Amino acid sequence: MILIADCGSTKIDWCALKDGKVEKQVFTMGMNAVMLTEEEMRTRIASELIPELGDIAASVTAVFFYGAGCISAEVCSNVAQAIKANIPSAETVEVYTDLLAAARALCGHKPGIACIMGTGSNSCLYDGESIAQNVSPLGFILGDEGSGAVLGKHFLGDVLKKQLPEEVCARFLDEYNLDLLTIIRRVYKEPQANRFLASVTPFLSKNSDVPEIHALILSAFRAFFRRNITQYTEYARHSVNFIGSIAYYFADILREAAQAEGCTVGTIVKSPMEGLIKFHTAH
Repeated sequence: MILIADCGSTKIDWCALKDGKVEKQVFTMGMNAVMLTEEEMRTRIASELIPELGDIAASVTAVFFYGAGCISAEVCSNVAQAIKANIPSAETVEVYTDLLAAARALCGHKPGIACIMGTGSNSCLYDGESIAQNVSPLGFILGDEGSGAVLGKHFLGDVLKKQLPEEVCARFLDEYNLDLLTIIRRVYKEPQANRFLASVTPFLSKNSDVPEIHALILSAFRAFFRRNITQYTEYARHSVNFIGSIAYYFADILREAAQAEGCTVGTIVKSPMEGLIKFHTAH
């Protein structure tokens, strides 16, 4: 039996597979591996995952973990040790970045451009086996173009600077129970500002027909293609594939932006798990 984990900052999706079929699927609290010690990860896995897996845990022979923050050998080693401590039956434990999860889920064993567009954004040129090129995402302050956090950042700035129709601004502030001081506090003083910023994107989705909001979203997506995708070797020869909630819910505007920047959008899916299952069970 193999266990695949798709780990984000919000949740971890664990799928136990037996003979290529899902035996059990478990969701636990997310974690960013670069922010936690091995002991902290070991404790979380022990308290959240193992009780949910039950007897299945003893039958797991291989674990493939894809996670946010798994960007160095040291971090990946810490994650692997935390898993091995809880699942000693696993002879194989492999830990990779969430960007490789996107590439494998979207492209399988074929070359292509794979992107993540959710709370944050990232992209890579994938050669069919590994990540050949990667433009650093830089986070929502310096980069993360097109992400939920950046869409939220631009939108809230426009609301507070009265760049949008008055009725739209008033309706948003009332619906989300926000005011200037609350927004400033949530962005500059409280932790996880990126999640707060991204939390306003459902309002953008519901109101994407407002010309000013449509223009804001389109501009952010065009910046994603212009500042990231066009840097990849022969990018015009490849379709650009996406995983993540922002790409999924704003697919029409994303395709509009791609066309404007001379790119072609291929597959768009909300989660990589289905593609990862295919990747790890293909014979």
